[in-house]
Amino acid sequence: MSNLNQTPAANRVHIAFFGRRNAGKSSLVNAVTGQTVSIVSDVKGTTTDPVQKAMELLPVGPVLIIDTPGMDDEGGVGELRVQRARQVLNKTDIAVLVIDGSVGQSAEDEMLRKLFEKKGVPYITVYNKADLKTVDVPDAVAVSAETGEGVEALKEKLAALAKGGQNNKKILGDLLEPGDHVVLVTPIDASAPKGRMILPQVQSIRDILDARATCSVTQVEELPGVLRGLNTPPRMVVTDSQAFGKVKNLVPEEIELTSFSILFARYKGVLETAIRGAASIETLEDGDTVLISEGCTHHRQCGDIGTVKLPAWIKKHTGKDIRFAFTSGGTFPEDLSPYKLVVHCGGCMLNEREMQNRQTAAEESRIPYTNYGILIAYINGILKRSLQPFEEYRNLI
Repeated sequence: MSNLNQTPAANRVHIAFFGRRNAGKSSLVNAVTGQTVSIVSDVKGTTTDPVQKAMELLPVGPVLIIDTPGMDDEGGVGELRVQRARQVLNKTDIAVLVIDGSVGQSAEDEMLRKLFEKKGVPYITVYNKADLKTVDVPDAVAVSAETGEGVEALKEKLAALAKGGQNNKKILGDLLEPGDHVVLVTPIDASAPKGRMILPQVQSIRDILDARATCSVTQVEELPGVLRGLNTPPRMVVTDSQAFGKVKNLVPEEIELTSFSILFARYKGVLETAIRGAASIETLEDGDTVLISEGCTHHRQCGDIGTVKLPAWIKKHTGKDIRFAFTSGGTFPEDLSPYKLVVHCGGCMLNEREMQNRQTAAEESRIPYTNYGILIAYINGILKRSLQPFEEYRNLI
């Protein structure tokens, strides 16, 4: 059972190990973590799929360690493994290039370096198997996963890179003053997880408390009573996006109103693109395909927002015969040319780098990109109002 006290995977530093088969990636992952995260064998290609482990790695802190298949894998299945390894790079905060020090650098290693630099991913070059051959390469770390030589030095370098890349962005805490009150509207319907709150709601509550503010949590039906019971109007109301249609009529215009999905678009750095992309719904024609992408792989319930409600709202708004494609979890198409619009969830289960890579992929393909909350606010005619809390984005509409 997952521990609610753990740092969410999306907020952990993603450290991925790349290299050729038999460079010792898996052995090094196990040595760095002090755990048997990956299976180790002398047989080439033992790691057939990315393996990941959330953990506390001292002195780095909460991390997600990822071991990837060899980039020199061969054959039809091997090519698929290499593709999976390349996909991992889209969510990698720090890359570790593992080179077999007994053999030396290869063409695949150089290709990886260029790929890291193209993607803007900070990386550390590691020459493994230092117990077999002495390696002296500037700006590289010589290690032996077998003996532990150099492993602590590698961890210190990882910690330095992780510290340099940390951001202190808030979900909404930077919008609040101590003593402010926020009302959170969290519908409990068939699609809500039984016995718990969803991650954006939990993280927002924590962010509010860290800002020395307070909050009330309610469902839509109880919202009018909550607002009447407050001595002073709340600083803002944050709602689940799918309730925008009802909540907009219950919250007075003078109270700022936004959604969890919009807050997370800002938190992940994709809000401006999502705002600009919303109006492209007006350009959709019969037969166009809209890609609806979610970052998690939850069990679909009746009335699911991504696969049921959003398509229905888009069809109703446009009056067009729109087609829909759906992706979830770590799956996101490399080729976006079949789509006229990408609509993404808030991305609470994806880290900032992966969200921004998906946004960038859409921009480079010249495909409009927006977000659940932004698009639903647009359809409900309240996009400008839903951006009231964000001064720097108000003039984009």
